[in-house]
Amino acid sequence: MIGWLKGDIRHRLQRGNRNQILLACAGVGYEIQLTERDWQQLETGQELELWIHQSISADNLQLFGFGLISERDLFRELISVSGVGPQAGIGLLSACGFNELVSALVQSDIKTLCRAPGVGKRTAERLSLELRSKLLKTSADLTESLTEISGTQPQLISTLEALGYEAAEISRAIKLIRSRGTASPDDDEETWLRECIRAMSEDGP
Repeated sequence: MIGWLKGDIRHRLQRGNRNQILLACAGVGYEIQLTERDWQQLETGQELELWIHQSISADNLQLFGFGLISERDLFRELISVSGVGPQAGIGLLSACGFNELVSALVQSDIKTLCRAPGVGKRTAERLSLELRSKLLKTSADLTESLTEISGTQPQLISTLEALGYEAAEISRAIKLIRSRGTASPDDDEETWLRECIRAMSEDGP
């Protein structure tokens, strides 16, 4: 199973509403579908790292690429909902982007979800119904566990997530800071932010 790829973009192509690149990795070229907003920002010859979801059916094999593992994980949650296939999933991320999509799912913003091609009212309602509690629980669990570990405010977690760090990375960093004693619950948010970024910079993908 392919989970991550790093290589050079050899070709950008569009097939209907599908935005793809050919990524050359160690002498092999992989055709990977991206969200439209990611595809628009890329250029031929650019080096790129992607988190990959591999979709296999009876007569097809498709690769979907994402810049952040959180985007790939959300994509997997989307397509786990009955009636939502990979094209609808990539369409939702293309139309809304990660943060807006999570917000729409949690707040049951059907109008925003219906901006994605092929997503009607019933599908949008099903997506929100099935994923809302799961997304809320994930956010609540992370906030509770990190606050317990560090004594920091939830704003720190939101700031780090906005910078592109993943929940698992943040949790590991705060545990590492606690074990090293480089910040304490009495320190301000700026200190924790600086120490978290420093700890996460020691860890590669």
